[in-house]
Amino acid sequence: MTAETVRRHLDDKGVPFETRKHPGAFTARETAAVTGVPPRQIAKVVMLDVDDQLVMAVVPGDKRVDLDKAKEALDATSVTLAPEDEFVPAFPDCEPGAEPPFGYLYGIPTVVDRGLAGENITFPAGCHEETMTMSLEHYLSLAGPTTADLTED
Repeated sequence: MTAETVRRHLDDKGVPFETRKHPGAFTARETAAVTGVPPRQIAKVVMLDVDDQLVMAVVPGDKRVDLDKAKEALDATSVTLAPEDEFVPAFPDCEPGAEPPFGYLYGIPTVVDRGLAGENITFPAGCHEETMTMSLEHYLSLAGPTTADLTED
């Protein structure tokens, strides 16, 4: 079950990407292990509740969101992890926990951690058995996210 919203968008924009099928992986570390991609190049999606609004945080696969840093970076009063039942309906073409880092395609603001690095990023393609890989430069250009320091040191 590939996130067709993302696939169509990338095709429409002429952005090159690769898809790869692999054994099921449910965490960024598992995805790194089954794909051979360094964890820091896995774009991990963490859904946040920021002052009662959903926000997508995209961080390196080997990092954790620091909620205090996110609160400061987003100039928010309250930042918590969003419960799955609050955001799953926003991603109708994705399996829960396999949301690709394109919040804007689903009407959700996106913030990317400055630590996401590398020439390419790899992320779930809407399911736990397939990933997409594209250049970080193309991703940032398309997504136009806010960038901030969001992760624990």
